[in-house]
Amino acid sequence: MGHRNQADRDATTVEIGFAVLTGAVLAAVAFVVVCVPTAFLAPHDGLRSVLLMVAAGVAGLVFMGRVIDVLWRFGRRDSAVELGSAGPASGAAGGAARGPAAPDQPSQPGRTSPDS
Repeated sequence: MGHRNQADRDATTVEIGFAVLTGAVLAAVAFVVVCVPTAFLAPHDGLRSVLLMVAAGVAGLVFMGRVIDVLWRFGRRDSAVELGSAGPASGAAGGAARGPAAPDQPSQPGRTSPDS
């Protein structure tokens, strides 16, 4: 792994911020969804504290899952870009990374060849 430029470091910082923000939002939603029965059912104090602990646990798991998922995908995408950015000096693999060759079809409908 080589040195990263400022744009790569900035992209990593933005991705971490995105992962934490979306993780927090999803964790808050999960917490509220698990706590809804306490508002409607008005359970006893013992059950209410258990539901709050379960809600906190679920929210923590959702947060960590989201952060890990976002950063895992970012890391895989980042390494795929590095692997696919081979230059022309790399031989056949470099040509395959640039995309498909030009089609053998005419450029205009009804023509038999691009020169006609």
